[in-house]
Amino acid sequence: MLPLSSTVELSTAAALGIALALGVGFGFCLERAGFGSARKLTAVFYLWDMAVVKVMFTAIVTAMVGLFLLSAGGWMDLGELYLEPTHFAAQAIGGLVFGAGFIIGGYCPGTSVAAVMTGRKDGMAFALGMLAGVTAYAEFTPGIEAWIKAGSRGEMTLPSITGIGMGWWALAFVAFLAVAGWGMGRLEQRFAGFKPAQ
Repeated sequence: MLPLSSTVELSTAAALGIALALGVGFGFCLERAGFGSARKLTAVFYLWDMAVVKVMFTAIVTAMVGLFLLSAGGWMDLGELYLEPTHFAAQAIGGLVFGAGFIIGGYCPGTSVAAVMTGRKDGMAFALGMLAGVTAYAEFTPGIEAWIKAGSRGEMTLPSITGIGMGWWALAFVAFLAVAGWGMGRLEQRFAGFKPAQ
């Protein structure tokens, strides 16, 4: 039965070992895909290279379908998975701040660490700024945490708020991914002429 934490008692060393292996694997895949480069990552905002969106959206839909199949087959109890409580205002503000940082700095947290490991100076600067921001948030904004908890709406999922089963949502997102992939390909063709020479 999955997740493993519900049936297997992992030692701290085993949990850290698994986390390290997953982190190294994730970072390796990011770098191999070119996502350790700020130029590759920010190209999506100019519409001439949508690889980042294609990969992320495909990963999300794959995970969604995988969770549905594991749950439908009786191999996973979805109730054991942690879901971040919903707070619309906090998550909207956080998304805007995250997006602004992504556009300005050219990295997200994961890709900045991949950039650091390959020696990119801009990635190092971004990662240091990220750590400084996290530290400042933890030290100087205790009231924000109370505001988030006070406005929390609990765990919300598409099936729970619509009454439509997860299987139908998974199918809808697979179809949307196919259409979106075609659309992004068209965008790349249309804006290819604006791509600067390397």
